[in-house]
Amino acid sequence: MNLASNLVKTASGHPGRVAVRVGETATTYAELDGLSARVAGLLRDRGLEPGDRLGIMLPNVAEFAAVYYGVLRAGGIVVPMNPLLKAREVAYYLTDSGARLIFAWHTFAGEAQGGAEQVSSQVVVVEPGTWGGLLASADPDNRVLGRDDDDTAVILYTSGTTGHPKGAELTHGNLARNTEVMTTDLIELTPDDVIFGGLPLFHAFGQTCTLNAAVAVGASLSLLPRFSPGEALRILAGHHVTVFAGVPTMFVALLHDPHRASYDLSALRVCVSGGAAIPVEVLRGFEEAFGTFVLEGYGLSETSPVASFNHPDRPRKPGSIGTPIRGVQMRVVDKDGREVPQGEAGEIVIRGHNVMKGYWRKPEETATAIPDGWFRTGDVGRVDEDGYFVIVDRKKDMIIRGGYNVYPREIEEVLYEHPAVAEAAVIGLPHEALGEEVGAAVRLKPGADVTAAELRDYVKAQVAAYKYPRALWIVDELPKGPTGKIVKREIVPPADLGIG
Repeated sequence: MNLASNLVKTASGHPGRVAVRVGETATTYAELDGLSARVAGLLRDRGLEPGDRLGIMLPNVAEFAAVYYGVLRAGGIVVPMNPLLKAREVAYYLTDSGARLIFAWHTFAGEAQGGAEQVSSQVVVVEPGTWGGLLASADPDNRVLGRDDDDTAVILYTSGTTGHPKGAELTHGNLARNTEVMTTDLIELTPDDVIFGGLPLFHAFGQTCTLNAAVAVGASLSLLPRFSPGEALRILAGHHVTVFAGVPTMFVALLHDPHRASYDLSALRVCVSGGAAIPVEVLRGFEEAFGTFVLEGYGLSETSPVASFNHPDRPRKPGSIGTPIRGVQMRVVDKDGREVPQGEAGEIVIRGHNVMKGYWRKPEETATAIPDGWFRTGDVGRVDEDGYFVIVDRKKDMIIRGGYNVYPREIEEVLYEHPAVAEAAVIGLPHEALGEEVGAAVRLKPGADVTAAELRDYVKAQVAAYKYPRALWIVDELPKGPTGKIVKREIVPPADLGIG
């Protein structure tokens, strides 16, 4: 099973349907299939062997899809890379993966070339004005090389909090099965659907739940190279988008956009939230404002990514990540790997067809992450009497204040309930006597008038005394990663907080 066979099959059945749209420029499935065949031919001419790794450093453009499927159909392994990486980071990705060639978008080509020069890799610059001519110089290779389910298709680098990123090896079987469950069980996708493509395609969420999902059934993918709420609303309305997939910060941005009411989003039938826990107040506010419903799911790069979901044919539980998807098992365990009683907090572990093959060339890290066939997620969660899972927090984000465990997400949920709060992030701050103190960085809604002291007192009135944030400060923006998730490790508290 080669994941690229989905494109060939769809192009045969729906050749004239729009596969990818960027602005007003559309690429049909027949055209995308032909472009990917020429990419495969270009790679064949450059000596590609099955199993060779090739970097893709492209934003959300149609060329990403052509290169992605071209590499796969030729038997190569895709190494997706954030286009904003600097030369030093590019060199690490190329060295670690052993990629000897990288496709780089023209506006980021300088950093790509700088990194490639350090490791003697080739760079293919992808520029709209010359890209067509470059592909035309190669004879198309229309074959789809046979691959085993366990053959690696993509190496996704995970942004660890310490040390260098690790490459999660996702196989053709991982990605094909995760895509199939996503399209059939969870969002019930059809060729008539139009999917919003604002999630980065170099990330697992964007690849599986937008690009691979669309290609598997012949739906249309409307790409947005750089997310902004205004441009997203224009695409949602203008392209009659039916499926919106995003991270919580995207939902927050759309909900608080002052012009949202002027856009007709009546075509929208379902929204998918993942990447981080969506605050319940945001979920409810979004559903009310846009007349749709939000299905929250859960997963990681290492799980292709979808592991659990609020299934459309079962009751939804706002704030829950739902139940495991078909073919996947989840448990909550203690530090020794023993399952904890229902309702108690522990680490979520996962087993199933979605779990990665391992970390690329890191057997020790792989053995630590998957010691017994169950992948250790590092997420703290609970499971209720109906089998629904709830994320309590990231294990590494938990704050231990004077011996008491404080889960940041619980405090963040309280802050989001305040009418003035747009975004909130709770972190642990070093404290000489307590070990850690609870801190909170808050971004207010436009025009909101509230002080940090008032917000602190608001939380204090609703949680146990050891939980409320003694240190709370208001910020203009919170740091975010490439998928739009808040990056807590980059939050810098003010120097004058005055805590121990």
